[in-house]
Order: sequence, then C-alpha cells, then structure tokens
Amino acid sequence: MTAEFASLLAAAAAWIFVHLGIAGTRLRDRCVRALGERGFRAAFSLLSLGTLVWLGRAWGAAGPVRVLWQAPDWLALLCIALLAPASVLLVAALTVPNPTSVAGARALQSATPAVGILRVTRYPMLWAFALWAAAHLVVLGTLGGAVVTGAILVVAVAGMASLDAKYARRAPGHWPGFAAVTSILPFAAIAGGRNRLVFAEIGLWRIGAGVLLWLALIALHPAVFGVTPWRYLAMP
Repeated sequence: MTAEFASLLAAAAAWIFVHLGIAGTRLRDRCVRALGERGFRAAFSLLSLGTLVWLGRAWGAAGPVRVLWQAPDWLALLCIALLAPASVLLVAALTVPNPTSVAGARALQSATPAVGILRVTRYPMLWAFALWAAAHLVVLGTLGGAVVTGAILVVAVAGMASLDAKYARRAPGHWPGFAAVTSILPFAAIAGGRNRLVFAEIGLWRIGAGVLLWLALIALHPAVFGVTPWRYLAMP
C-alpha cells in the first residue's frame, strides 16, 4: 500500500466518521452542550469542509490505483442519465423550506411542513448525493474512485436514518407528524396513501433548472475533470 492510498483511506474514514459518528448522534448533543448550537455548526462546517478537501486532494494524489472494472457504454449512459433526476432533486432541495435542513426548525413547526419535493422524500439532497455517488462509482470503475464515491454513498444513505434519529430527539413534538406523512424512500409515502404528489408545488421551473444544471455539469467535465461523458455516444 502506498502512502498516497493510505492517506485516501484515512480521508474516507474521516469523512464517514464526521458525518455518521458525530452528526446525528449523541456525541453531537454533547458537542452542542459544550460549544452551543452556533459554535457546533461552525466547527462542524469547518471539519466537514476540511475532510472533503482532504478526500479530494488525497484522491488526486493516489490516482486510480487500480482498474476494477470497465462499465459497458450502455451502463455508463444509464448512469449519466441518472444524474438528471439527481440534479433536479438537488435544485428542489435547495429551493424548498426543509425541516431536515440545517436551519429547518421553523419549517418543521409550520402547518404544512411537507410540501413540494418533500412529499416525494424528506431527504431530497441526500438522495441527490446518493445518486451522484452511485453513478460515478459504476462509471469510474477504479479502486481510488470506489473509495471516494463509496464514502460519499455510505454517508448519504446511512445519514438519512441518522438524521431521523437526531430530529426525533430534538423535536419530539413536531417530528412524528412530519415523519408520518413523508418517507425516506422516494414515493413510499405517496404509494402508501400517507401523502400525494402535487406537481405544481415542485414546479416546472425547478425541473428545468435541474436539467440545465445537469447539462452544464456534463459540458464542464472536459475542462474541469478532463473527462468527456459524450464519448459514450461516440461523439468527439
């Protein structure tokens, strides 16, 4: 094992620990008592950003390490297409008051906390990250890429249950009602009759903005990352 790959593994472990070992756990509660809510948020933001930068730099230093598989073109195209709904989820998550966001206490206390994309899933941003990580995990097919995208995928998926536990402790008077009409799994609450899809609340503009974001990210890949996604369509 090279020193660069060891650093990559350590960065991935630190990323997972910060988000699953601190955020949403009893350790977070103790940190908040010691630092205050604002102090903890500031410290956690710096720690999260620091581990993300470390993860990115360590990946760049370690490189691919080893090729594990070569995704067929059709599967790569499917993964690229999967990033379109991920982009829509991200835009929707950033433009709708969400009780599960950092400053979501007021939204949780509203008369209708589950609106728009939250009727589909109460964790749209984490699902956006999960879809991004899963798609890149398949397309990259390298050991270095698997460590990075795997760490992000683990945090995104496991983080949903962790946040559920955190909000159940922090807002016992409001969280049960919100959780009862929403779901972690997309469309589960709607399929179970606990909510309904209201397309007008999501808004065509959010879908359009998400698609534009998806196209922009694809267009920027060659210049920023040196990767041309359109090569899977035999395009220059």
